[in-house]
Amino acid sequence: MASEELVTPVLIGSEVAVKEAAKKRGFVVDNIEIIDPNNYPAMDEMVAAFVERRKGKATEEQAREMLKDENYFGTMLTYMGLTDGLVSGAVHSTGDTVRPALQIIKTKPGVSRTSGAFIMLRGRDNEKYLFSDCAINVNPNAQELAEIAVESAKTAALFDIDPKVAMLSFSTKGSANAPEAKKVEEATKIAQEMAPEIQIDGELQFDAAYVASVGQQKAPDSEVAGHATVFVFPELQSGNIGYKIAQRFGNFEAIGPILQGLNKPVSDLSRGCNEEDVYKLSIITAAQSLMN
Repeated sequence: MASEELVTPVLIGSEVAVKEAAKKRGFVVDNIEIIDPNNYPAMDEMVAAFVERRKGKATEEQAREMLKDENYFGTMLTYMGLTDGLVSGAVHSTGDTVRPALQIIKTKPGVSRTSGAFIMLRGRDNEKYLFSDCAINVNPNAQELAEIAVESAKTAALFDIDPKVAMLSFSTKGSANAPEAKKVEEATKIAQEMAPEIQIDGELQFDAAYVASVGQQKAPDSEVAGHATVFVFPELQSGNIGYKIAQRFGNFEAIGPILQGLNKPVSDLSRGCNEEDVYKLSIITAAQSLMN
């Protein structure tokens, strides 16, 4: 990234440890800024900003200790405008990445929680979709699912995906009578009211959302069925399983998760990521910062 001048990377950690890790992988980081939270000259200012942001939930002493953590430190750099975004997760859990973002950067007005989306890419023709939420919310209610749908459409549009949002279920338009399907039906109605300018429909089974002939048969009056580009899963189990099936069986490349609904961009890598994953998610995070 630095050599291509696409972004200006800032690495967080011990300078010795960062350079040793880079050397093992054949990278030269001599011209890249490395900031060590344990040796940061402006720590007093950051501590004061952290205490103010947490509004009595952290003392100065607690703040100093918490800001030794790379995720809290990096999140504060972004919050304070010293960096434009944060990419973490390669050696940290999702919770370790998301928690500081929610506490410091926080969600946008009208958004109650963040969610995790993947851009799914396949083939030379640049077949491209967005899957959400595949990383954060275990079992969102109808209101939360509607918010996820609207934010997912916005994320898709940022990356040149024309958002046609399918609210996924094991039921299509009432074919099954179950609370799980009713939740998706209700979420669809709420999302349509929240963003009437976006094409959102459900509840739809995946084949009805993805395959034009099946969509025409199962939901003939739907503008989304058979043409969906954004797939919103009803809960985390199906979302996480779904994107990994597409990745492993369908040969899709999964880029993300991109954390949606935050005031500034934060992205969470999988701990199974490689250098290419870090590169691509960093570019996406940079693009988000330009559009915020």
